[in-house]
Amino acid sequence: MDLINGTIYPGTVEIAKGKITAIKRGQTPYGVFILPGFIDSHVHIESSMIIPSEFARLATTHGTVATVSDPHEIANVLGIDGVMFMINNGSTVPFKFYFGAPSCVPATTFETNGATLDTDKIERLLEMKEILYLSEVMNVPGVLYRDPAIMGKIRIARRLGKKVDGHAPGLRGEHAKQYCEAGISTDHECLDIEEALEKIGYGMKIHIREASAARCLNILYPLLENHSESCMFCSDDIHPDDLIQGHINEMVRKTVQYGIDRMKVLRCATVNPVMHYGLDVGLLRPGDPADFIVVNNLDEFCVMKTVINGAIVAECGETLIPSVKTDVPNNFRTEKKSVSDFKLKTKGPFINVIEAVEGELVTYRRILRPKVKRGYAVSDIANDVLKIAVVNRYQDAPPSIGFVKGFGIKKGALASSIAHDSHNIIAIGTTDEELCAAVNCIIEQKGGLCCINEGVQKILPLPVAGIMTDKDGKGVAQMDFELHVFLKNLCPSLSRPFMTLSFMALLVIPELKISDRGLFDGKQFTPIDLFSR
Repeated sequence: MDLINGTIYPGTVEIAKGKITAIKRGQTPYGVFILPGFIDSHVHIESSMIIPSEFARLATTHGTVATVSDPHEIANVLGIDGVMFMINNGSTVPFKFYFGAPSCVPATTFETNGATLDTDKIERLLEMKEILYLSEVMNVPGVLYRDPAIMGKIRIARRLGKKVDGHAPGLRGEHAKQYCEAGISTDHECLDIEEALEKIGYGMKIHIREASAARCLNILYPLLENHSESCMFCSDDIHPDDLIQGHINEMVRKTVQYGIDRMKVLRCATVNPVMHYGLDVGLLRPGDPADFIVVNNLDEFCVMKTVINGAIVAECGETLIPSVKTDVPNNFRTEKKSVSDFKLKTKGPFINVIEAVEGELVTYRRILRPKVKRGYAVSDIANDVLKIAVVNRYQDAPPSIGFVKGFGIKKGALASSIAHDSHNIIAIGTTDEELCAAVNCIIEQKGGLCCINEGVQKILPLPVAGIMTDKDGKGVAQMDFELHVFLKNLCPSLSRPFMTLSFMALLVIPELKISDRGLFDGKQFTPIDLFSR
């Protein structure tokens, strides 16, 4: 398929030294289709819980040849060293990783993380040829009020001719216009069609996201009808068992099923990210790198073969990329906790409660009466109001305690060291004892996902920065699947409880979140008290 000119014809692709030397038209159809390889235009590799080399082994089986990757998660844990780990590990495999310089590390000043990337460090990163762009600018108030630090980072990127990615959920009107005019070129957080159209009108490109926890394709796909040139596909945050099932190819297949013209859909998955970011990824033209895929037809998009730089890297659903050994850097300094650390004395008649919603990153603020026992606020299982805790993993400090609604847990606890964006330990539980046990499980492993139910403990260790493992991607996917099967009896209300839990600490997404320093109002962008009168 010639996506640049919008034509389909029989032909033969000739390759030498990793480049396409010629495409010769033929007369007889072969029964399969050759397309440019798919590109994930915005992803945090760390959210897959596997290192870049393992991500590549899974993604290539679905026809993905490149990612535009924001190493924001590991940068919050390890700073520049974390970014370099991602670059170095990614370079060990035949896959095209394009990394950005994380713009907001820490994401806010209202949480504790492991590193700071100030303007000087961002400039050092952006001057590297391996760093392609300034990644998502989450500090929306900083942009709107022209904070010198964030504006300095944007200016550096623009001076060096590198794109600036955005992150502005729900931003509309004059504020959206100001945000775009600051030089920010994309957004992957649009909540509806109207918001996306407005941002397109201001000159932005829209990443349509289909993540493990936040799925927007069924809402935003109509954009492609008249604005396909302004759209790209991304996964943002995807768990390994989802990545086993599919990647950008699934977004392509679904969008075609929705009735959108195939050429428009395929350009969003291939041409648009190449053109926007200036990627060195082939688009099936003579002289291009030989990056392409072979699919069975233009309805199912079953990937039969994936080729990168002329080498076959996956065939018939199996990767041909070998696993590589790697270091396991980390940053975990907190000590084990006691049950008393999670007890909370009542200080008022009402509490501000986080309400989680299935399939959404946004949360809501509810003001409810706490359940009180002997002067202490406890989990109210009958009303689905559970205690939530965030434990600083970078230094020993008391847990931050709050309450959350929407998980539907009747017994047990779960804890994780994946807690966007600072990746402290986050946990919820029906009792203080189980809450403490789950947190200590994570501390003992120096990172991971843990679920406790009636004394039975399941753990997926994450030794790389406390957010990834160096184990085989398929094996990790199986462990993750088994953990979620175990968890399903505990938490039937949510399809991805751990991923939903991880976003309860994401302060830059409204409305109410929690960090290691307490509750945070994402609308007013300020801390608030747990108790109210």
